[in-house]
Amino acid sequence: MNRYTTRIMYAIVMAMLLCPAVFYAQEQKPILLPQPQITGGKPLMQALNDRQTSREFSNKKLPEQMLSNLLWAAFGVNRQDSGKRTAPSAVNWQEIDIYVTTEDGVYLYDAFKNILQPVLAKDIRALTGTQPFVGDAAVNLVYVADYSKMGGNSDEGKARTSMADTGFIGQNVYLFCASEGLATVVRGLVDREALAKELNLRDNQKITLCQTVGFPK
Repeated sequence: MNRYTTRIMYAIVMAMLLCPAVFYAQEQKPILLPQPQITGGKPLMQALNDRQTSREFSNKKLPEQMLSNLLWAAFGVNRQDSGKRTAPSAVNWQEIDIYVTTEDGVYLYDAFKNILQPVLAKDIRALTGTQPFVGDAAVNLVYVADYSKMGGNSDEGKARTSMADTGFIGQNVYLFCASEGLATVVRGLVDREALAKELNLRDNQKITLCQTVGFPK
């Protein structure tokens, strides 16, 4: 190895130490989730009784099986023949995408393949809200309305519809958390412009709400 090659290798090693995200972002791969467990849990009336908002979270990670169950409950496919899902959506547009932000990075939930598709190899949980707990909780779900999937309504009409559809999904998450002993809170206080930029969203993709999920503190 000559002197020039040695210098190049030294520069690469130093860059990896100083800026690891640049080099390791490529390692982020799709996560094939376990098949959701769609039996068990608390009876519906008991889950409704136990449903509540919490703003105190442990930083303990959610097991992949629990994450799979959570996302299926939120907006998974429950009718394979038609592709319809666990939450209603106007005209079956299915315009709400769920971005899953964790300590390990950001993923997009693909309900049809039951896969988390990599979006960003970076921990941006703190960007999903203004409260301090969002940066430590295991998962922050970012609900994004894709206006390109919706009909010819005005943007105002699309905003109203997508907010209602987000509400259905958020309530599914609340009931799942009540059934499984998890803590959750839906949040509207978020710097949407900064978060959209970090997620590289298009102009016709709009952040509606965020929802924090994790084990109780």
